[in-house]
Amino acid sequence: MFPGAALVVGRHDTVVFAKGYGRLTWRATSPVVSTDSTLWDLASLTKVVATTPALMLLVEQGKVVLDSPVVRYIPEFNSPGTAGITVRHLLTHTSGLRATLPLREARDSAAALMMVLTTVPVVPPGTRMVYSDLNAILLGEIVRRVSGQTLDAFVTHAVYTPLGLDQQLLFRPSKRLEKRIAPTGMWHGHPIAGVVNDPSAWMLGGVSGNAGVFGTARGLARFAQFMLNGGALPDHPRILKKETIQQFTQMAVPARRGVSARTLGWEALPTGEETSSAGTLFGPHSYGHTGWTGTSLWIDPDRDLFVLLLTNRAFDPKVRGSFTKLKEVRGRVADAAARAVDGGH
Repeated sequence: MFPGAALVVGRHDTVVFAKGYGRLTWRATSPVVSTDSTLWDLASLTKVVATTPALMLLVEQGKVVLDSPVVRYIPEFNSPGTAGITVRHLLTHTSGLRATLPLREARDSAAALMMVLTTVPVVPPGTRMVYSDLNAILLGEIVRRVSGQTLDAFVTHAVYTPLGLDQQLLFRPSKRLEKRIAPTGMWHGHPIAGVVNDPSAWMLGGVSGNAGVFGTARGLARFAQFMLNGGALPDHPRILKKETIQQFTQMAVPARRGVSARTLGWEALPTGEETSSAGTLFGPHSYGHTGWTGTSLWIDPDRDLFVLLLTNRAFDPKVRGSFTKLKEVRGRVADAAARAVDGGH
């Protein structure tokens, strides 16, 4: 199913369980997984560990207003039907934009971005929740326009470095880190590691609001603790106010049949799936996210619990239906963690 995995379960102030499983590839000589040093392509977890915290900061600073139209920050976003799309719509995936665009057909990254900026909604904003990479790409672009820094530079400077995570959560990892990165694909029989797996993020140069962050399990665990601690880590400067964390993690869009509930940026419960990646026991205020490459993070603030499971499912899966199988694994792991906490173990 996947050659390697890292699992961390913890609370706001402690890691209860951390273990690496398997290797980076199926080869017996491949490096074993380490929760501290193996870097994973976090895929769509980028939306919640980079794009959303960047927006939280800018909203807190009064530089971005949630109910302002997107065109206020990105003047080119002025196609028919886009005038009513707000920053809040992007964060809750209720913009009415389609799920994705064939950005790989663009001639370069500037043309790819222009495809996103000139896209037209398929339904009016606010009418339905359609999970879309375009929303996240636009949010990343808002960060760039408002802060004057690229998303990676802004979030590293404003969030990761002050939390001591700039070596644990990063965009565009350097070549020297390649041996530590779990590959997410094959090219002519060779494992591909360190190049973002997501085609849209790749087309946009490896830094995008929808994907691009590489991270260690330990680094992601620290980020989860930062969320559970209400915007701070012990012995580090406070990054966000508690109120901002609450504002962004409470339910913003209720679930509908087959469609997940959403907070501002995060997935919420219920997820609307037959088999939920959050399992069956996580509480009603839980929030989380998954990534195509095989990554997931769920946080239950009522239990003071987080569970993260990082895998490289995208690399040469050995079973059919690897995505469904991984969902079942995630759910079982989440349930086991919840039971352990409830039992006081």
